[in-house]
Amino acid sequence: MSTPVRTALVSTAGHCKVACGFCFRADRAHGFLDTATYTRTLSRLKETGVEGVCLTGGEPTHHPQLRQLVRLAHQFGMAVSMVTSARTVAEVIALSQVAHLLANVTVSADSQGAMLLGRTTRTAASGIETLRAINTETKVLHVTCWGLNDEECQELADLVAEAEVEVQFSPVVLDERALRRDGKSVQDYLVQHHLDADRLSRYFNLSDRYRDYLHELKDLQFPAAGGERWPCRSTTAYVSADGHIRRCPYGQASVSAHASRAAISQFLTALPQDRVTPDCAAICRPSATPDDASTSCAAQA
Repeated sequence: MSTPVRTALVSTAGHCKVACGFCFRADRAHGFLDTATYTRTLSRLKETGVEGVCLTGGEPTHHPQLRQLVRLAHQFGMAVSMVTSARTVAEVIALSQVAHLLANVTVSADSQGAMLLGRTTRTAASGIETLRAINTETKVLHVTCWGLNDEECQELADLVAEAEVEVQFSPVVLDERALRRDGKSVQDYLVQHHLDADRLSRYFNLSDRYRDYLHELKDLQFPAAGGERWPCRSTTAYVSADGHIRRCPYGQASVSAHASRAAISQFLTALPQDRVTPDCAAICRPSATPDDASTSCAAQA
């Protein structure tokens, strides 16, 4: 039996200026999701039982009609959340203009080691400043972690406590090509995940689900002899910036938002053929508490 789709991750743009070295976005292209395609997509998703959408990137605050994207989802009775890397004055202003319309906002940040690895500048402190500048129901800081130390964890714990925001953590996820590029073995990479989790647990109440996820990543990187990756079980569909709907961001099968109602309904209710990979597991892993995954959308910006 197919897992019912209840939410949708919407890529508002095919490009992103942050360009993280460990980025696992499924689509990279120029241009923005146009509102006509988006409106049709919302209509079809609503008909199949989707209750909420998460606007992600590229960078959603760059979309020239961001407020309209939010309003349109509300007109279809859908809750709206957002994952963003907004840091510049223009980005934060764009975010603040719609934040009160959002169920939650997740601002992405990277640990010091992750910033070096991914060549980013998304500090946790600057992410907190973005969250301070907006008015929304739920504020979440999402930190991608690599090579943590005690001083950094203590500083992060103090920042989060003072700002009174929720915090979520994810390990850096690297594919085999990225591992070769950075001169790391898969085994050392997985060991680092557990070292970082052990350090985080001294300062934050990590749930068992977070550690279970690390074991899942190991199983995906080192499948048992003769083993097969498990089928997709996500309740979140993915909408690309060019208007294609997929059950998995990395899936090969898709249906155009301009297809017939019957075709879209059949696609979303049929058993998914995609198998879970480390990248899509990082986006769609379910969570029971906000410290172990992105409860807002299960995604990073």
